[in-house]
Amino acid sequence: MTNELDLKDYFRIIRKRLWWIVGVVLIVTVAAGLYSTYVKDPIYQASTKIIVNQSASQVAANQQLNSDMVNTNIKMIETYKEIIKTPAILDKVVEQYPNLGLTSEQLAGKIKVSSVNNTQVMTVGVTDLSYRKAAETANAVSEIFRQEIPGIFKVENVSILNHAKIDPADQPGPISPNIPLNIAIAFIVSLMLSVGVAFLLEYMDDSIKTEADVERYLELPVLASISKVNFDEHQAGNAERHNQVTSAGELNHVSAGK
Repeated sequence: MTNELDLKDYFRIIRKRLWWIVGVVLIVTVAAGLYSTYVKDPIYQASTKIIVNQSASQVAANQQLNSDMVNTNIKMIETYKEIIKTPAILDKVVEQYPNLGLTSEQLAGKIKVSSVNNTQVMTVGVTDLSYRKAAETANAVSEIFRQEIPGIFKVENVSILNHAKIDPADQPGPISPNIPLNIAIAFIVSLMLSVGVAFLLEYMDDSIKTEADVERYLELPVLASISKVNFDEHQAGNAERHNQVTSAGELNHVSAGK
């Protein structure tokens, strides 16, 4: 008996447990769709853009704005991205905007600061279950950063390029959950797992069930087979045999000669 499988065996195993695989995939995919649609809370994101640059007086003091100065300003963006998430900024936000109802730790968890390569523009993104609150928080953090950064660094030219719209005409959709993506992931993962389990069950099942199994594994011809008879068929067979015996013993089947 060999454990090696050819392509036909793979198709046979899949066909043998096809309905089980389809059932598992269907249940998991539908469950993922229902969870993403009705259970998972939608998360919204609002963002602002900030640029930090040297002022005209600073440029004049340095005589010229050369490439080294620009590169230095770009590298400083990484520093600003870290500063904006420190208590030096967030504590001020909590103090001056109590209506947000957030602590410094909660703010730090909601804020994501990014920048485009080779630019001096930062994007401050805030996520929340409410788009309005996300927009208010993003605007508050950006405003406090604009006010406080000149005292931390000798930077005078800090501008907010755009504020997050509090009440946009068309409110953007949530960034999470991504329902189509979740359904696709659930479909692929459940399909892989169900097929894997089907092959595992087949590998662990060493019983012989059919005549084809005898010929395949033992390489011997089938001489005889015993059919399985259920209880109803067995009772019907007994009744039929009993009727035949009774009919054979009746007098109307016996004739007497004279």
